[in-house]
Amino acid sequence: MRVLIVDDEPAARAKLRRLLAAEADVAELLEAPDAPAALALVATLAAPPDLALLDIEMPGGSGVQLAAALREVGVRCVVFSTAHAEHALQAFELAALDYLLKPYTAERLAAALGRVREQLARPAAPVGLHWVEGERVALADVQWIGAADNYVELHLPARSLLERATLADALARPGWAARFLRVHRSHAVNPAHVVRIERLGSGEALLTLTGGEKLRVSRGYRGTLDQLAP
Repeated sequence: MRVLIVDDEPAARAKLRRLLAAEADVAELLEAPDAPAALALVATLAAPPDLALLDIEMPGGSGVQLAAALREVGVRCVVFSTAHAEHALQAFELAALDYLLKPYTAERLAAALGRVREQLARPAAPVGLHWVEGERVALADVQWIGAADNYVELHLPARSLLERATLADALARPGWAARFLRVHRSHAVNPAHVVRIERLGSGEALLTLTGGEKLRVSRGYRGTLDQLAP
């Protein structure tokens, strides 16, 4: 088992290193002090870790947001290790396997690792999934995403889902920039769902999607049109 520890407290990382070192099936331990460093580290790996042990409140980004990003690049198991009980619901909406409240015992960590081993024994879910509102969504099915105040709206066939994030933050997630193309300051489109491009005056265009919805390409993003040919 390959394990990634992300916590801004050196003492907390040291405790996890010590406890995990006693586990015979932990083959590699990786660690980072915050979310940006964790994502940068994972990007250098040939394969993602099997388990991420995450704090929640850290400089540079929430552990909850980091969990969603790590899921999308293939990290199969997430366990939170935090002093804050109030985030437990969000954690389990992201399909976290466990939620360790500091200070926890070696026995409590061992119980969490038991759940991890059970999960790893099952067939892996495909990469390219996202958890929002407690639901697992295939990014390939998302036709477009739009800004909605402090949220982004994910538009799927016949329905949409809201998630608290900015459009820029969503597009910065691993795998999202390759999946969605920003065509307007307020929305980005999945090129796989573009079925028609109507070029308008002044460099703008109107896109028709597989679900029949129409999206405008603004003049500032007209350079994206060559990447949208259906």
